[in-house]
Amino acid sequence: MMKIKEILDISNGVLLTPGIDLDVEAKGAFGADLMSDVLASIQPDAVLLTGLCNPQVVRTALIADIRAIVFVRGKMPAVETIDLAASEEVPLITSPLGLYELSGRLMQAGLPSLEMTMNHPFDQD
Repeated sequence: MMKIKEILDISNGVLLTPGIDLDVEAKGAFGADLMSDVLASIQPDAVLLTGLCNPQVVRTALIADIRAIVFVRGKMPAVETIDLAASEEVPLITSPLGLYELSGRLMQAGLPSLEMTMNHPFDQD
C-alpha cells in the first residue's frame, strides 16, 4: 500500500484538487485510457493512471472505488473535471511522466498492479 502523497512525489506530480486528504492509501495502480477496460479489470482501492481527461474519468473512479487519478504526459483536465473531482473528494494529479515510465516507477517503489486478468477468446477451459 502507498499513500497518495507518496504517489504525488514519485510521479513528480502537481495536485489539482487541493484540500483533499492525501494520507489515503492505495493498494496498487492500473493504467488505461479506455474506461470500459477500467471497469472490466480494475480492483478496488487502486490509483488510475490515464491520459484521458474528461469528466467520465472521475465518474468511472467513483464507480470503481479508485483512490486517485493521475493524468500522464502533463495532461491537464478541464475545469469541469477538476471541479467534479473536488466535489467528490477524488484526488487529481497531473504528472509530466508517460504512462510506461510512471508505471515502472510506482512498481519499483513497491506499488503492485491491480489489473485483473480478462478472459481471452483463445483461452482453453
